[in-house]
Amino acid sequence: MFFAKLEFFNPFSRSIKDRAVYNMMVRAFEEGVFNGTREHYEATSGNVGIAMAALSAVFDLKFRAYIPRNTPKSTEIIIRLFGADVVRTNFETIDWSFIDFVKKEARKDRAVNLNQFENDANFEAHYYGTARELEKQLESIGKKADVIVAGIGTSGHIAGLAKYFKEKHKTKIVGVVPAKGEVIPGIKRLETRPKWLSQVKVDEVIEVTAKEAFDGIVKVARKDGLLIGMSSGAVVAAYEKIKSEGTTVLIFPDDGFKYVELFERFLGGVPSRTSSQTSQLQYL
Repeated sequence: MFFAKLEFFNPFSRSIKDRAVYNMMVRAFEEGVFNGTREHYEATSGNVGIAMAALSAVFDLKFRAYIPRNTPKSTEIIIRLFGADVVRTNFETIDWSFIDFVKKEARKDRAVNLNQFENDANFEAHYYGTARELEKQLESIGKKADVIVAGIGTSGHIAGLAKYFKEKHKTKIVGVVPAKGEVIPGIKRLETRPKWLSQVKVDEVIEVTAKEAFDGIVKVARKDGLLIGMSSGAVVAAYEKIKSEGTTVLIFPDDGFKYVELFERFLGGVPSRTSSQTSQLQYL
């Protein structure tokens, strides 16, 4: 039996990133980080930028998002809609050189850089929040997680889940990354050295192509009527590559409405009706 946890019910970015961003910003206010400035910069490929833009409007902060050059136009429009600035860079993807570049830009302008890639408030949002919530959701229906399948990006949510569920339930953790040479928004290869991944045990890592991720999106859309995002589609594709017993939980970080431009690349080769080996999902 398997379930999907639908993180696009978070209200600001319609993604799991709301949890980390809210925790990082609240912690920054508690520690007086914004006492000298109301401006902050962040490297983002999408959902963190949207969440920060939305919450900056709530907290009356000025925000600037630095995005890779191939970021969907829709993401930029949404960030600007909240009143934030967007700098589209020449970086292909977010790596440590991109992160360091944004750090330097923030220092130069005396702005804050909360830095989702190194800020422990990211990991803590999932260890104390997402993981406990998932545990209670499963307990309410008499289940426990035998396997959790989640994408690896900053590693905040997979590491938080891994630490919590390994401590209490010995759950098998499966991570999902793009195949070599592939780009899937929201997840990254292990060569990017995500901070928290080295601090927890991930039992298996599955590589997925962008086409496989899209095929996962199509299967869920045509079986369950839900439009999930690219990293969620990658989780579906990874699940179909593993052998799992007991209760498996797939973490769907966001929905697909931000990625319509990317979907267009693949849609021409998809027939109007497809068969699927994926059983109908149950949702948390």
